[in-house]
Amino acid sequence: MRKVSLPSASSERAASLVDREWLVTNALGGYASGTLAGVPTRRFHGYLVAALAAPIGRAMMLNKLSESIRLPSGEIVDFTAEDEDGGTLAPGVEARLREVSFEAGLPVWTYAVGGFVLEKRVLMVHLQNTVHVTYRLLDGERRVRVRVRPYVAFRAHEGRVDEPEALYTVHATLDRYEITAAGHALPPLRLRVVGGEPSLVLRPERSRERYLVEEARGYDAIGTLSSPGYFRIELGAGESATLIASTESWASIDALSPRDAVSAEQLRRQRLLEAADPRARSGVGVELVLAADQFIVTPSTRVDEATRARAEGDEVRTVIAGYPWFTDWGRDTMISLEGLTLVTGRKKEAGYILRTFAHYVRDGLIPNLFIEGTSQSLYHTADATLWYFHALSRYLDATQDRATLEHLLPALRGILDAHLAGTRFGIKVDPNDGLLSQGEEGYQLTWMDAKVGDWVVTPRRGKAVEINALYYNALVLLAGWLRELQGPAAAMPYALAAERARAAFNARFWYQPGGYLYDVVDGEKGDDAACRPNQLLAFSLEHPVLEPSRWEEVLSVCERTLLTPVGLRSLAPGHPDYKSRYFGDRRARDAAYHQGTVWAWLIGPFVDAWIRTRPGRRAELRDVLVGLEAHLGEACIGQVSEVFDAEAPYTPRGCIAQAWSVAELLRCHVRCAASDEIDQRVAERR
Repeated sequence: MRKVSLPSASSERAASLVDREWLVTNALGGYASGTLAGVPTRRFHGYLVAALAAPIGRAMMLNKLSESIRLPSGEIVDFTAEDEDGGTLAPGVEARLREVSFEAGLPVWTYAVGGFVLEKRVLMVHLQNTVHVTYRLLDGERRVRVRVRPYVAFRAHEGRVDEPEALYTVHATLDRYEITAAGHALPPLRLRVVGGEPSLVLRPERSRERYLVEEARGYDAIGTLSSPGYFRIELGAGESATLIASTESWASIDALSPRDAVSAEQLRRQRLLEAADPRARSGVGVELVLAADQFIVTPSTRVDEATRARAEGDEVRTVIAGYPWFTDWGRDTMISLEGLTLVTGRKKEAGYILRTFAHYVRDGLIPNLFIEGTSQSLYHTADATLWYFHALSRYLDATQDRATLEHLLPALRGILDAHLAGTRFGIKVDPNDGLLSQGEEGYQLTWMDAKVGDWVVTPRRGKAVEINALYYNALVLLAGWLRELQGPAAAMPYALAAERARAAFNARFWYQPGGYLYDVVDGEKGDDAACRPNQLLAFSLEHPVLEPSRWEEVLSVCERTLLTPVGLRSLAPGHPDYKSRYFGDRRARDAAYHQGTVWAWLIGPFVDAWIRTRPGRRAELRDVLVGLEAHLGEACIGQVSEVFDAEAPYTPRGCIAQAWSVAELLRCHVRCAASDEIDQRVAERR
């Protein structure tokens, strides 16, 4: 269990509660999230963001709960209340929160109000768009009345918060209530309270919300929420009541009582930990295994995909790239697959993911991303497909699943044949040197993909260093698989292409004045000597393209100029385009996104490069992970942020929970727990 450290000073305590967040998910892509204070500061904060079938996608269904206690004296005391302008806590409310903790990754608040101690818990039912918010009176000499007021503003997941207010209607059947919105295609929000002698008092109110984070990010930030009334709940010491909110049918809602839902989720989480690598079953490893679970989803919005997969005796799985705003992205999924599924013992789901993406191969490419609420996908990526080979290799090493390899082999050959011949977005092998080039006007094809309007911030058109490292790795992998399954003749064209690419890479990419690798050669403005972390992939992947004599020099440069306590900078300080802070409106943020901003996921390639280059020094890497492990107690509790500012204090930014950040930290946590003797044996064999 993680207990959140709260400052003793009132102002600092209030700021700490508003700045830190929580996240609970349902394995469908839906979630509940908010600040520890209960004050919504993002458009994405709510108790039920439901993942609905296309063409809707994710939708905000229950935005906020306002909670208070009516003491025996008749006084009504708020224990979650924001100031009149929204965005911050009302004075004095922070003092009523005694403790915030996370039990098996789930948030628990403990409040002390007027001599009563009240506990609140949030849980989402697995594979349902259903949230349970449970209130339990821990201590108090008399019975107490709790009021819970739900606020709604139905809208698309990323819809504007300042949309005109809808007309909401409440329908009641005994103790079951449904809220519908005129003119909306969304399903009703179904509400019910179990326990506590509940009743609904119909007394409409409106709440003006100011979303401070959205305001700082340059988005619409002021909107209105509607509440039809409040639930009145009577509790004595030891008694509990649960507010259930859902878009599911009443039959599904009633299938699990609140107590059974808790037991089922506790059992599910215990099984997750039992399945994980033994080195991840204690301490930080436990938090990371549970964090990883939140990204693996069954995409409920793509019914056609699920139907096809089940007809083949398979299941659909994918990876949400980040909460709250990302969908599933090909690149993020493939980079994350080892940490999210193989380290956690979820090998079957890894196979589902790989086979799911194989269905979407077009013109030798897997999708860059899937569009929210549709079955459509976009293919503008030069590296996601090459990462697919890496992910498959890690899966095969863990499972020896030759049936999947044989099934995918035609698609794998088709992918590299398309790259050799040339495919979309200018992705093609240069016949003059055998290196892979990419780039098309108006597109951002590498992982450094920021774009504002028509401005591609880091186009990197030409022969990018990590693209060619991934390409070489894919060629060697495919040659090996073909040699195993079809013989040397089938493997020969890819083995020859690999050798040609390797020779050209080592001749072209070495930047002698800096002692590191060019980021791009044959670019629009010639060769780009910007010092970036992309070069680490040249010797961190399974089959390194860079000759070993240069590994230490490159690693030392990256360690000296790019490494921070929370990941690697995307550009070395001193470059004219370097930005130390990721902040402001979208244009300002995207100008800094890959121009210095620290990315947590890059700790993975750094650790891999270190272990390969410096065998016997694995123990030193444990200090490299300390900052990211400590980060689990800030920002979104138990999760790892997408990015950080490039300079101290390395403020967390971007998505509050990012799949590849969690996956790579978890994978590195396990790798660094292994014995240094393993590295020494590998070095001796090399």
